[in-house]
Amino acid sequence: MPPMPAAFIGHGNPMNALETNSYTVAWREFAASFERPRAIVVISAHWYINVSAVTAMEAPRTIHDFFGFPQALFDIDYPAPGDPELAQRIIDLAEPTYVGPDSDSWGLDHGAWSVLLPMYPEANIPVLQLSVDATKSIEQHMALGAALAPLRDEGVLILASGNVVHNLGQLRFDLPGIGTEWAHTFDAAAKEIMTNDPTTLDRLREEPTYGLAVPTPDHFMPLAYLAGLAHAAGSPASTILEGCDLGSLSMTSYALRS
Repeated sequence: MPPMPAAFIGHGNPMNALETNSYTVAWREFAASFERPRAIVVISAHWYINVSAVTAMEAPRTIHDFFGFPQALFDIDYPAPGDPELAQRIIDLAEPTYVGPDSDSWGLDHGAWSVLLPMYPEANIPVLQLSVDATKSIEQHMALGAALAPLRDEGVLILASGNVVHNLGQLRFDLPGIGTEWAHTFDAAAKEIMTNDPTTLDRLREEPTYGLAVPTPDHFMPLAYLAGLAHAAGSPASTILEGCDLGSLSMTSYALRS
């Protein structure tokens, strides 16, 4: 049986959770293209802390980690169960890298549920989140991603969630579905690497537009997990969808299918 796919999803605006658009349709079609996973591990940009941790509770809460949006977004509940045994499996696979179990402080943030809602609206598949450790280098994140590779043979969908280009200070609400030239330039450089040799992901730091595209590393670093998984598989990624939104967000998403 082939391994479960893995993916990086450009999650963008939380309002995608309430809308049917080209992004949510692509996410839904991706989920429909392979068998139902037994569990899902999400590496979300929105759990960016100074340690590696994994949710280990039976019933993770739905976190609304944003403000200024319609009440309908705050009313969303994604009551997926957790899986403490899988959390321990992740802890064991990561050794000697320390990953701590989190039984009460986190849950499922919108980097997870805004993507999972279109993909698996029934919320009946166990979901765990793995934090993005702010103290780790891109190479260390890639190595941790590679360490998780055995989960793919165990029916677990590994889903990284962020944005290759994410600069909220440069948002252009007059550019829905469109990116600025610099955003497209960086996005194209990332695509060249991810679809050819993801092991060279750190080369993106040499791009002239890196500072604009990645003013903070939180939304970029989840991509390193897919790059690490690609290295473990010996295979490049392919795109699920491509493009930018609101000037300074890349919605480009990648899948690893082998």
